Amino acid sequence: MTVTIRRAGAEDADAVAATFTASFAGLLSFLPRLHTPEEDRAFFSRAIVEREVWIAEADGAVLGLAAIHDDELSHLYVAPERQSSGIGGALLEHVKRERPAGFTLWVFQQNEGARRFYERHGLRLVRETDGSGNEERTPDALYEWRPAGGGATT
Repeated sequence: MTVTIRRAGAEDADAVAATFTASFAGLLSFLPRLHTPEEDRAFFSRAIVEREVWIAEADGAVLGLAAIHDDELSHLYVAPERQSSGIGGALLEHVKRERPAGFTLWVFQQNEGARRFYERHGLRLVRETDGSGNEERTPDALYEWRPAGGGATT
């Protein structure tokens, strides 16, 4: 199976939203479910136009997604059946190439697997919060990636 990464187009909105919804439900069961699958689809339909949304696909199936806005990686999700297969790492490496000066991302503190993943891939913890700034009201953590010798910003 050959996995390719490409920029998502409007025709990918349903598959991107379905991948996000399945991944979110499987990994983040500790969070309140605030949006319906229809709202997820509407969000990603807009995000594909307003942000950079990259998808990993094979044989026409969306296996994962990464959404970037300015210097923030706002979403990185892999289909549940494809997790731990290198797709998340490939998407993260793609984001590093797209943002060579660096980027930040938020992750929920309870999502220990994601935190270990980001740390293995060279991101560093900047700060933790009580969650009062996110819509789930769940403690989160800000991570950043900066290239070697690039210096940190917070």
